[in-house]
Amino acid sequence: MIHNRSTKSLTAEAYRSLRTSIQYSSVDKDLKVLSVTSSIPGEGKSTVAANLAFSMSEMGKKTLLIDADLRKPTIHKKLQLSNLKGLTEGIVYKLDLDEFIQKPYENFHVMTSGKIPPNPAELVGSEAMSHLLDQLKEVYDQIIIDCPPILSVTDPLLVSTKVDGTILVVREGKAKSKQVLMSYKELEKVRANVIGTVLNDSKQQTKGYSKYYYQYEEDVELTKFNSLKSKLFNK
Repeated sequence: MIHNRSTKSLTAEAYRSLRTSIQYSSVDKDLKVLSVTSSIPGEGKSTVAANLAFSMSEMGKKTLLIDADLRKPTIHKKLQLSNLKGLTEGIVYKLDLDEFIQKPYENFHVMTSGKIPPNPAELVGSEAMSHLLDQLKEVYDQIIIDCPPILSVTDPLLVSTKVDGTILVVREGKAKSKQVLMSYKELEKVRANVIGTVLNDSKQQTKGYSKYYYQYEEDVELTKFNSLKSKLFNK
């Protein structure tokens, strides 16, 4: 679900806050290309990636959302876009950018996954993928890449070595603490720049709000991993 520019919902404000947190974390390094992943399926990584990208575009940044989950892509479904041509076709057939990038909103463009390939890891880890990202960095101010869960496949680790920063999404009550810790260690092994962890659907953050809010909306918060441990691991 994309929370549009006119929305005043607490969820939309949460994404704007997340956007601001990322901006403050990039004082020493330009975080132009970010990957978003999670430990396991069902933590809301694709929703976070899509709404974060849209929030970036609200600032007037020319923003591209890429669905690099070539196992179980969902971005085209969430945004109701065609998936006939996407990342797979762009890399394999070396298409011009305009042939496989869609432009649903001003400053908010989307590269869907395209056809599910037989070798997703090889595709996203290829030199062709690196070359494509270099091309895109010349065109876009901000690039957000939705990746598969870390504990399922190697794809997100490969992508994390090609981007400026990685965000780990954790849905409170979903992934076990040891799974989150394992994911973080896997990212450390490849020297990924983990800029923070999004604590998604946090009931701690919704105290004082109505039950309706946290039942139907998602609350997001960017926090450093050590801070996350105190929220999730010490319960």
